[in-house]
Amino acid sequence: MGVRPSCPRKTQNSMKAIIICVSVHHGNTKKVARAIAEVLGAEVLGPEEVEVERLRDYDLIGFGSGIYFERPHRRVLSFVEKLPALEGKGAFIFSTRGAGPAGLYHRPLRKKLLKKGFRIVGEFSCKGFDTVGPLKLLGGINKGRPNEEDLRRAREFAEGLKAQVEGGMDYA
Repeated sequence: MGVRPSCPRKTQNSMKAIIICVSVHHGNTKKVARAIAEVLGAEVLGPEEVEVERLRDYDLIGFGSGIYFERPHRRVLSFVEKLPALEGKGAFIFSTRGAGPAGLYHRPLRKKLLKKGFRIVGEFSCKGFDTVGPLKLLGGINKGRPNEEDLRRAREFAEGLKAQVEGGMDYA
């Protein structure tokens, strides 16, 4: 997923961000993570690469996953369960999915983050190429997704996050 940072990356206004992402089948979620990371100046790491004790050093933490059977990947959910309380820490959720409402699919991760004291700044989702289960027999759905428009929307989402955090705005 990425290289373990020796220190958090800083944007021009000293915002420090990290993205924790699981992208398993087609790299859909990793593409979105990279688009968001480009704007935020963030590292993109898998849960097993993160030095948990260093998370307090970041102003914003992103949690991303493909959606598997209506839930984020178990590695992301398990990672969040094991985190210490990070009261008031800014977080955002993003995902790629074959179909369905992202808000519903983000719910298990959102609940776990809120329980750990995170403040959810925003959520983003787009469709991704999906060949899980019977979809494989059909050649999959959403071929070519996420596409350039999806990635443009992801960067736009990240610009909004950056403005909130660097502007000292209250989190949503």
